[in-house]
Amino acid sequence: MKKLCVIIGCFLMGSTYAQENIEDLLTSGVNDAQRFLQSYLDPASEGLVHNLNNGWFNSGKAKKLFGFEIALVANASFVKDENKTFTLNTADFENLRFQDGSTSREVSTAFGDVEGVTVVVEGPLPGNVDDAVFELPTGLGSADINFVPSAFLQASIGLIKGTELKARFFPKVEADDVEAGLFGVGIQHDFTSWLPADKLIPVAISGLIAYTNLDATYDFSESSIVSGSDQRLENSTNTFLFQVIGSTRLPVINFYGGIGYITGKSETDLRGTYNVTSGILAGDTLIDPLSVENRVSGVRGTLGFKLKLGFFRFNADYTLAEYDNLSIGLGFGFR
Repeated sequence: MKKLCVIIGCFLMGSTYAQENIEDLLTSGVNDAQRFLQSYLDPASEGLVHNLNNGWFNSGKAKKLFGFEIALVANASFVKDENKTFTLNTADFENLRFQDGSTSREVSTAFGDVEGVTVVVEGPLPGNVDDAVFELPTGLGSADINFVPSAFLQASIGLIKGTELKARFFPKVEADDVEAGLFGVGIQHDFTSWLPADKLIPVAISGLIAYTNLDATYDFSESSIVSGSDQRLENSTNTFLFQVIGSTRLPVINFYGGIGYITGKSETDLRGTYNVTSGILAGDTLIDPLSVENRVSGVRGTLGFKLKLGFFRFNADYTLAEYDNLSIGLGFGFR
C-alpha cells in the first residue's frame, strides 16, 4: 500500500509492499474497497495537487526579450495531523467489520501511522473457512515521512513585451517497478510593463496561468501475492494555477508574493486481473477493479525572496494553503 502513496505523493520514495494489501481490500467487495481507497487516498491526492502548483514564479517582473532562466526547483508540502487519519464507520460499508466489534474507529490515510487495526470480511461458506481477517494499511507516517516532495527542471524565456513563457520537466524514469514523469507549461504577463513610467515604479505586478501534469505507473505483476496478470497501479494528476504576483524591482535581492487559486484532478486506477481466494468474492476474477478520483481547489498566498549575483539565481518562498509548502530554486539566468 505504501508504494501506492509513492505514486500519488512521493513518486520514487517509499517501501515496496503495496501488493500485500490489494487482495485484502478486494476480499470485502469492489464497493467496499472503492469506498475505503477513496478516503485513504483523498489527503494524498490533495497534497499532490497543491504541491505541483508551487515553484512557478520568483518575481512579478517578466524577463526582457530573450532573457532566460533555468533552475532546479524543489518543493515540500507539509501534512497536517488532521490529514493523517479518517473515521471509518462500518455502517457505510457492506462487508467490512472491525474484529473487536466496534462500529467506528480512526484509521490511517496514506499519510498516517495508525497500526494494528484488524478487520474481518465474512466469506460465503459456513464455518468461517473462507473469512478474510487482515490489518488495514498504515501510511507514510509510519516511516516518519510527513511531507509531499517534488523536484524538476524549470526554464523561462522572455517573449514580447512583458510576457514570459515557462516550462517544467521531470523525465520519465523507472525505479523499483515505478515509472513516473512530469511536465508543465505556464505564461506570465507583467501588467506594469505597459505603464509609461514602468521603470520608475518600485514594484512589478503580473498575472500567471500554469498547467502541470504528472503520470506514474507501478507494475507489481512479478512480485504480487495475488494470482492474476498485468497487475499495476496508474496515476494521472492534472493541475492549473491562476496567480497574481507582485515584487520589488531591486538589482540584487528582491521580495515577491502573490495570491492564487488552484484547481486539479488526480485519478488512481488499479489495473489488471485479480483472482480473489477469500472473503465475499472468494473464487471470483476481477478485471481493472478500482478507480479513485479526487478533485481539488483552493486559495493560497505566497511570500518569498530572490537573490541575483551575476548569472547565479537563488529563490525561496513559503505558501500558505491547505498544504503549506516550502519551495527552493537554484539556477542561472541572463537579463
